[in-house]
Amino acid sequence: MTSSTIIAPAKLTLSLRVVGVREDGYHLIDAEMTTLDLHDEITLTPVEAGVELSFRGPFSHDIPTDSTNLISRALALVGRTARVSVVKNIPPGGGLAGGSADAAAVLRWAGFDDLSAASRLGADIPFCMVRGRARVRGIGEWIEPLEEEHAEYTLVIPPLSVSTPAVYQMWDRLGGPRSARHSNPNDLEAAAVMVEPELARWRERIRDASGADPVLAGSGATWFLKGRHHGLARHLSGATVIETTGC
Repeated sequence: MTSSTIIAPAKLTLSLRVVGVREDGYHLIDAEMTTLDLHDEITLTPVEAGVELSFRGPFSHDIPTDSTNLISRALALVGRTARVSVVKNIPPGGGLAGGSADAAAVLRWAGFDDLSAASRLGADIPFCMVRGRARVRGIGEWIEPLEEEHAEYTLVIPPLSVSTPAVYQMWDRLGGPRSARHSNPNDLEAAAVMVEPELARWRERIRDASGADPVLAGSGATWFLKGRHHGLARHLSGATVIETTGC
C-alpha cells in the first residue's frame, strides 16, 4: 500500500484570556495562536488492521505507542488503520501542541474536518487542523482565521512540564487573575507559576540573558521571545532553545 509523508507543525499561543467556565467545568478562552515552521514529520502506511506507532528523532523518548496516543485516537475516530512512523522534532510537555499537531495532521490526511468532534480529542487539535494564524475561542473549537503575519520567535523550553488541568484549577483557586500585559497577555501565567515555581526562576534567567521580557505560552512550560536571540542557548544551560518562524 502507498505511504504518505506529511508534516505536523507546532503551534504557539501568543495571547490567552480566560473568559468563562462552562457548566461541565471546561474553561472558555479567547486566544491568538500561530502555526510555527517547527514541525514533526509523519509517514503513514495503510494496513489491513490495527495501528502500529514508532517514534524517532530528538524528542522521541517516553512517548506512548498504545491506544492512548493521540495519533491512535485520531485514527480510531476516522476508522482508519495504519503503520505510523513519526520523526519527533517538537519538544513534548512545553505547550507547543506536539501530540495535538500529530493528531491533527492525521485527521487532515484522512479528509476529516469536523472541528467540534476533533476538539473532544484535544482542545488544540481544531487549530492545528486549520493552521495559520487565528483567534481561537470556546474550548478551542471556534477558529477565526486572521491575516497571516510572519514573525520570528525564540522558544525556551525548560526541563520541566506543567499540568494544564492543574493550572486551570489554580486559576480558579486564585479567583481568576487577569494578566496586566498590554501585549501578549496570558491570564494563566500567575497560576502556572504557582503550580510550578521553577517557571519563575526560568523567567528571570531568560530576562537576564536576553534583556527582554519573555511570555509564557499558554499554560507552559515554554517561554517565548519575539525575534531571534542568537547565542541565548549558551546562557540557558538545561533548556531547549529553538529559533523559529510563525505565520
